[in-house]
Amino acid sequence: MKSFIFDIDGTLLDTEAMYIKSLQAILHERGMDRPYAELATTFGIPSRDALIRLKVPDVAEVLALWGPRTQEYRETVAVYPGVKDALQQLKDAGANLAVMTSKQRFEYERDVVGFGLADYFTQHVIAEDVAQGKPAPDGILLAMERLHADPATTVYVGDTDYDVRASRAAQVTFGFAGWNGKHPNGFTPDVTFNQPQEMLQLL
Repeated sequence: MKSFIFDIDGTLLDTEAMYIKSLQAILHERGMDRPYAELATTFGIPSRDALIRLKVPDVAEVLALWGPRTQEYRETVAVYPGVKDALQQLKDAGANLAVMTSKQRFEYERDVVGFGLADYFTQHVIAEDVAQGKPAPDGILLAMERLHADPATTVYVGDTDYDVRASRAAQVTFGFAGWNGKHPNGFTPDVTFNQPQEMLQLL
């Protein structure tokens, strides 16, 4: 593999508590007490899709509150152990690195830039860059175009069914970020990385 394109949430950054606790608080204030575990089943997919899947009423209103509310839980976010070292080694070995995320620009700046990850990548694709988000392949295809990458030598590293579906549609290898402590739910990865360092074996 020559090109590595990464999802962010649940892949490079542990952001689950930030998103799920903030959503849980918003729903509680609106008279809807939902268990953390139930809400967490949608972690990693686009926010609007998550609310629809959870059958939350007034999706537009909750969505408008959710993004700003996450700031109150930012101290729960962390880069997964070993991720920065692995990214640096991939970069030093000559791999092309990009991120492709469903995050909006303000989230990218807050999380990817804010946690010191942006400098590892030569390209990034965010929600505003594509007409259709995951599971459509648009974001991966745009990242490959910007990297001048060949699908045959490209891997997309992520953690959800949306990630694997987007990878398959873009005809790239899907690598599961198994270092997040979770297991594939309803899909079979092309390759599983139990630790970030294992990505180097694909070079």
